[in-house]
Amino acid sequence: MPSALQLAAGDPALLERVRACRRLLNRRALVGAAASAVPLPGLDFVVDAALLANLLPEINARFGLTPDQLARLPAHERQQVQKAVAVVGSAVIGRLVTRDLVLQVAGKVGMRLSAKRAARYVPIAGQAAAAVVGYAALRYLGEEHIKDCVRVVRDARLLLPPPSVAGHLPP
Repeated sequence: MPSALQLAAGDPALLERVRACRRLLNRRALVGAAASAVPLPGLDFVVDAALLANLLPEINARFGLTPDQLARLPAHERQQVQKAVAVVGSAVIGRLVTRDLVLQVAGKVGMRLSAKRAARYVPIAGQAAAAVVGYAALRYLGEEHIKDCVRVVRDARLLLPPPSVAGHLPP
């Protein structure tokens, strides 16, 4: 399966968005990994959910795919995006990211997160393993979402908004 960078190849604006989103994703995944290593029941889940609830809308914004950004598009472009979202099958693009939506997305890696929860209680090695699994799970979810955004932008032939409009934050 191609990476987000491979999917964005040939389009400098898309490549820059992918790189910026990956930097953001790496920082957030490291925070999630640190929380996973702490052996407090439920802390990792709360932190992961909060990270995803903030990360997914930020990625959408960088690609011009938030509900507000899409509402400002002409009707025919909005329809193209909706068709592309349907083809990609994303539950997060162009929608308000809610707690239930985050849980639905996190369900994709539910087994990894369960292993992380169990491993955390084994002193030292288990906490390290939980941190690695937590990092990998967040990276996987984020990378898949970035790939979905790239596919939607390419399939809909959507022109990316300038960084200030896309909610582009400094890397």
